[in-house]
Amino acid sequence: MLDATAVTNGHPFEEVLHHVFAYWRLYFEDNGPSYCERIFKDCRLQTCYVQSPAYPGVYPRNLHCRYYLNTRLPFIKLYIENEEFNIDGQRCENIMTCPMRPISSGKRILWYFSDSTLTTNGCRKRKLPLRLHQDPRWKERAESSGMGKFPYSIIGTSQDLFVEFVTSPAGPLLNTGFHFNVGNWPGHVDTAGSRNGTCDWLLSSESLRASRDSEGIFLSVAHWYPPHTSCTYLMQGEEGEIVRLYFPRQVLINRIESPIQPTDSDCGESLTLYDASWADDSKIIKTFCDTFSKAMEKYNFVSTGNSLFVKFESQTGSYSGSSLYYWAHYDFFNNTKLGEPVPGKKCDEVFASWKQSKGWMRSPLNTLIYKQQHTNEDVSCLYRFVSDKRLFSRVILTITCVNFKDNPYNSGPRINCIEDRVDKLVIWEPLPPGANSSHSPTPLSKAMHSGDVTCICKRQSFSTQIVSKSEHLNLQLIVDSTHSAQSYFKQPSPLFEATYEFVHGPLCGPAIIHPVTDGEIHYPYYEAIGYVEPPKSIRCIWEVKVSNDRDLWLHFDHIKFNSNACDDGIVDIFLKGRPNPFLSLCGQNVSLVKEIPILSSKELSPDGGEPSITIQFIGRSSPTRAAFKITWTELFHLPRNIDGSVKTSKLVEGGASNELEECEFTCPGELGVCIPARLVCNGVINCPNATDHKGSFYNDESPDVCVQVSTAKINWFYVGAATISVMLFLCGCCIFLCRKCYTDCSTRD
Repeated sequence: MLDATAVTNGHPFEEVLHHVFAYWRLYFEDNGPSYCERIFKDCRLQTCYVQSPAYPGVYPRNLHCRYYLNTRLPFIKLYIENEEFNIDGQRCENIMTCPMRPISSGKRILWYFSDSTLTTNGCRKRKLPLRLHQDPRWKERAESSGMGKFPYSIIGTSQDLFVEFVTSPAGPLLNTGFHFNVGNWPGHVDTAGSRNGTCDWLLSSESLRASRDSEGIFLSVAHWYPPHTSCTYLMQGEEGEIVRLYFPRQVLINRIESPIQPTDSDCGESLTLYDASWADDSKIIKTFCDTFSKAMEKYNFVSTGNSLFVKFESQTGSYSGSSLYYWAHYDFFNNTKLGEPVPGKKCDEVFASWKQSKGWMRSPLNTLIYKQQHTNEDVSCLYRFVSDKRLFSRVILTITCVNFKDNPYNSGPRINCIEDRVDKLVIWEPLPPGANSSHSPTPLSKAMHSGDVTCICKRQSFSTQIVSKSEHLNLQLIVDSTHSAQSYFKQPSPLFEATYEFVHGPLCGPAIIHPVTDGEIHYPYYEAIGYVEPPKSIRCIWEVKVSNDRDLWLHFDHIKFNSNACDDGIVDIFLKGRPNPFLSLCGQNVSLVKEIPILSSKELSPDGGEPSITIQFIGRSSPTRAAFKITWTELFHLPRNIDGSVKTSKLVEGGASNELEECEFTCPGELGVCIPARLVCNGVINCPNATDHKGSFYNDESPDVCVQVSTAKINWFYVGAATISVMLFLCGCCIFLCRKCYTDCSTRD
């Protein structure tokens, strides 16, 4: 190894440096034991200049120089003037002033680069497959790259690069050597994942959460790589997650500018996206190629499962990075479905009673659905609750909270929840009560026109309960697309939360009872006892419809609970428009059944709609041990005169009544109600109890009433008809006897 004195011919080394160039300290600061053994640390652009000895003069012969280069950030890059590097001398821009290049056959020049980690021993870990030489005897050690030059700069894989410069024993004659600057290439990001080898990455959702970043980033290969290189990126989420990959900037497609092994085939370098955890050719999403692909940006590539695989392949290799420049962002979204997902739909779900009889639900966990691309359609998610009458006849849906945000682009008043462009929840029944599964479902548009929908479009913290009339119910979430991404994308709080429960099993019997003059409910329903397994708990909801302008009187024929505790079993009676029960009966207060008043027609229909009442039974402990029979009678309320006395009228079973005519049967007491005569003394009490002056109770089944009813009036029509029939019969008998006597006398004569 030559020292400084051997080169300067006895002159001081610092004097030679001042003579060569004025800014010699940028090149030869105290960076090593000699000018031929140099260490450059923390290099930045325009701070580290690497040159051959005595540059731009003639460098000595028989040199073996080592340069240890280091930058603060990856990737280390050698910046070469004019994008061309000549070992013999720098590129000449003007042919008129260029010196003649000497022809020499005795020189032997070898130099190469290798990535290295600087240690005290100067260890070189990996050599870059680049050799520049001029002596044929060195061919077995190097690859020819032309006449002692290579066309582009070198980019290393880390912060360190090792350069070794060897001159031949014959000397360089008039060659001027080399000169380049050291810096870093701005193509490095701290990727949240683990790397296996040079460029095979595992990017997991767990690593991304540990980094506390909402999105992960990885870039195209920015450093040198050999031919037939393959770099992979596996984005692996947890069970139930999906992966999104997008390029915020265009995937730039360039020609391969610095190939190590040129090729004439198509697609020398490619980037392929797979909807799988490995390079499954049957699940290719997109392939970018250096020869025919178009640039693409801001498009979401979303996996169907919890993994997405990206593979970069190069047949040529490169000295200075990939010809496909990409800046990729990825993130993970919880795509767990609380119900059964609907194929081909982003957020539709089905909740079936045979899967789970009750549960909790919310708006989609996957907030990526709120960030729609290239469409102005509102975000819509349909949740269907389905059952079978043989299992359950009703669905109870309780909206526990709604957290809609104000639309910044629509500050007008909300007049019509259904028609306005606002975020909303719409609930409706797709099938009419009593329809079978073959009936075509009612679409939302038709249900909106008919008014049979419940719409919620405001933030609310209180609960809203909807009880279906059949075994099907639909809930649809509609979010205005103008602000869906801005308001809800990557927002963990739900837009709504709800609970659902399938109720009214076979032991309850029919759920809807149409108007009848007298009716009854039996629990348990006898026809279902033989083929239904006793449930652990039960909830029955009966809707009893009543004829217009009729009062209703309920009566419990018998009632039995499993215990006195109301938590084990309770019967609630609800009137229309009232959230709290009108009457609650359990084992503690069974005596209240004797005090049930008559329900007037106004109480049955406060809004003027179809009159009805709702009866609910909840049994939480051994519900089959409870039993009761509820009967009711529709009563015609007689009008009163001005003086307060009851007008008399006649009730016809068909429902028509004529004033000033007698009623078929007026119930005892001063209530002024009447019932059809066929209901009197039929074994069921149909009139409310009344008291006489002695304090005794009597009704339509009282002995006095039934005795009077049994002494019916004589129907003289039937009596006359019977008399005439008897007389005709006697006449016939007389005629027959007379003729017989006449025949006997003639025979004797």
